[in-house]
Amino acid sequence: MTFHPTKVLLKPYVTEKTLLMIEKENKLTFIIAKDATKSQVKHAVENLFDVKVDKVNITISRYGKKAIIKLKKEYSAEELGMRLGIF
Repeated sequence: MTFHPTKVLLKPYVTEKTLLMIEKENKLTFIIAKDATKSQVKHAVENLFDVKVDKVNITISRYGKKAIIKLKKEYSAEELGMRLGIF
């Protein structure tokens, strides 16, 4: 089943810990659709933000399903965070 990228990524997930991950590990965290897969998340991020994704990890928390997205070295999570209004 395919999803439109805006239906996969629901919203950025921002905490003190996720801000540190942006700065130190080049990772962003999003709340995602409950039935979204890693490959759907990867394609959604790459298509919506014009970046390349290195790795996607998915966890389930009390806030919903979260995706931790590590960008490839040549792309900046901080820059994308600024574009998203996180900073």
